[in-house]
Amino acid sequence: MKRTSDGPPDGASTAGPAAPTGFLAEVRDAVSVRAALLVIGVLLLQLAFITSYIGAFHEPRPHEVPLAVAAPDPLTTAGTVRGLAALPGDPLDPRAVADEAEARRQIENRDVDGALIVDPRGTTDRLLVASAAGASLADALAGAVGAAEQRQGRTVRVTDVVPNAAGDARGLSSFYLVIGWCVGGYLCAAVLAISAGARPANIHRALIRLGVLLLYSIAAGLLGTVIAGPVLQALPGGVAPLWGLGTLLVFTVGAITLALQGLLGIVGIGLAIALVVVLGNPSAGGAYPWPMLPPFWSAIGPALPPGAGTFAARSISYFHGHAVGGPLLVLAAWAVAGSVVTLVCATARTLTGDRPAAPAGTTAP
Repeated sequence: MKRTSDGPPDGASTAGPAAPTGFLAEVRDAVSVRAALLVIGVLLLQLAFITSYIGAFHEPRPHEVPLAVAAPDPLTTAGTVRGLAALPGDPLDPRAVADEAEARRQIENRDVDGALIVDPRGTTDRLLVASAAGASLADALAGAVGAAEQRQGRTVRVTDVVPNAAGDARGLSSFYLVIGWCVGGYLCAAVLAISAGARPANIHRALIRLGVLLLYSIAAGLLGTVIAGPVLQALPGGVAPLWGLGTLLVFTVGAITLALQGLLGIVGIGLAIALVVVLGNPSAGGAYPWPMLPPFWSAIGPALPPGAGTFAARSISYFHGHAVGGPLLVLAAWAVAGSVVTLVCATARTLTGDRPAAPAGTTAP
């Protein structure tokens, strides 16, 4: 084979190794290993969504619903409590109260979900319910008490002492408002987190993101309240309390998202969605309040932002703010924890020197 002084041997090709061809090569070019893993993660998230929602809602039934019982004399009250407590499946958790006034007070304070007022002089008793705490729960309570009364040869007349507003069908407006706030919280945080790199590069950027999230939360809380209240007339009550709740809830969900994204990168955003949407929404007590849900969902609901937010929104709108202390503490704890983890992740990355590469021609800070 001849060789020239400035070229390859005669007959040799100047091209590099041939690129792989065929369908599998096209697949590898189109879908990287990282993308394939993320797609599998999305599939798992989707299956978890289906499992959680169907698992929570496929067979709702009352379980240990708090019920006050009042009668003119203690013996009648005690006998009625024993009879209701012995019902198969434990649908009710009856407790004796002094009189109807005390029963109403406990309903308004959200200590109980209903009250049975016994009239031993006749055969018709009265059941007090609060559909504003959940229309499905009020219906289930009426069904359980009505069946028990029928077995005793008695009837029951239902009175709704805390009804829903005219524009709040089935009492779901507060739930949908909370879900909207939660969606805005994690979407805002996700946009802030991925807008300039996968993770916070330094403490300053993390503080700025939390500050922007707070401003967004204030605006989202106000606008959501105005739409649900003055505009659509769906929720009664003042604007200021719901605005405060909305601000706290949006910031809480956003802080959780920033924290998980700071720990795990883009996978953390998926985990935030799993926590808030997959687990939080079906256990929030919206369509079916906690006494109607299976044990797992009724247990986790009060501890997650959607559940705490829904309970607080209903309390603010219909129960004069009674019993909001616990849910607000839950939200505040999540908000503080999310903010602290976000800042710790940013600080750790700054101290270890894990910073984004500087653009060509510049010096990294």
